[in-house]
Formats: sequence, structure tokens, C-alpha cells
Amino acid sequence: MTPSPGDGQCEGEARLAHRLGYAFEDPGLLHQALSHRSWCGEQENAPSNERLEFLGDAVLGLVVAEHTYRAYPELAEGKLAKIRAAVVNARVLAEIGERLGVGEVLLLGRGEESSGGRTKASILADALEALIGAVYLDGGRPAAEDLVLRLLSDRVVHAAAEPDDFDHKSRLQELTVRNGQGTPRYVVTGSGPDHDRAYAAEVYVAGVLRGSGHGSSKKDAEQDAARIAWQELQGA
Repeated sequence: MTPSPGDGQCEGEARLAHRLGYAFEDPGLLHQALSHRSWCGEQENAPSNERLEFLGDAVLGLVVAEHTYRAYPELAEGKLAKIRAAVVNARVLAEIGERLGVGEVLLLGRGEESSGGRTKASILADALEALIGAVYLDGGRPAAEDLVLRLLSDRVVHAAAEPDDFDHKSRLQELTVRNGQGTPRYVVTGSGPDHDRAYAAEVYVAGVLRGSGHGSSKKDAEQDAARIAWQELQGA
């Protein structure tokens, strides 16, 4: 039997729903979206948010892709792909999740709680995708589309105006090649369990370490490192 949330958890979930701007017909979906696997492992038959995350990821990608396709008919496929990548990534989703206070109401196991899971970018990003999946199941595509565009429309506009602004690796390579420093070299290492993998990246330009970054995927870690390197070289 899945445990019922206590009064404090219910109140926190209600406040989060208000910040999302969506009233759930089935509050159980909201509760499940906030149930991390570490917490579910300590309960009896409590479903985690992983299946909702899987669904929300697909809904998110489709909504952003269709919106950019319709909103920017003049852009070629490559530019549309850059906009989607700039918006649909773990870093952006984690920032939005943090702004919404998702971490405050996550249900975490004791180990994840003690290791700072409420502020981990990967957990926040996954939870936000799960919330999108929960809204989709509860209110259908119109409700999910409305939520996604309210959360991300400003970032879509920014990315469309500066589609290369978020592609730090491309910007860094253009700069280093232009300066005669060759192509940057990345060294990436991973740590943690498979379900909560974290990556660290270092980028070397002409053999010199120029930036270090972190992310929940190799790509995000490399982009973070490239951003630091690009800023350093621009200021040099």
C-alpha cells in the first residue's frame, strides 16, 4: 500500500501546484511526480517518478519542437535543433525547478537527503519532467502544453534571437581556431550510481586547462566547461 502524504507534505504539494498554475484533478499524480526512487525504496509499493519523467521528457520535447516550428517558419532545421537543445536540457530544467521550489517538497530517501539531493541539478530536472508528465496525464496535452510554454517561452525567444548563445562548445572552437590555438580538447569523468550519474569535464586549449564544468550528462559538463573557457579567453 502506498503511504499517504502527511499534512505538511500535502500543503507543500498544494503550494507547488499553485506555483505551477495548475489544479490537479488527481493529486496522487503530483505526489508521484515528487517521489524519488530513493524514497520509494524505503516504502512499501510506492511508485517512483521515473515513469512520469520518461513521459514528461517526450511531451516537453514535442511541445518545444512544435512551438518553434510554428513560431519560426523562416528557420532551417539546424537552427530549430539549436533552439530545442538550448531549452530542453538538464541545466535549464534544474534552474526552473529550483525557481519553482521543487526541491522543497521532493520525497527523498535518507541517503539522498543527507547528500544534498534537494539541490542536485539532475534530481530537480528529472522531477520537473515528471511534473510535466503528471500534468499531461491529469489534464491532457492542452494543459501540458500550456505549462511548458509558460515555463519556457521566454527561453525559447532568447534562444531564437541568439541560437548560438547556448552552444558554448561551438563558440569556444570558433574563438580558438580564429586565434590560431586549434581545436579544444575535452576530458570527461563520471561518478555516482547509474540512476544519478554526475559528470565533470575539463577543456584544454593549446594544451592549457582553460575551464572546468559539471553536469548530469557528458554533453552538459562539456558545455559548462566550454562556457568558462570562452569567458576566460574573451577576457584575456
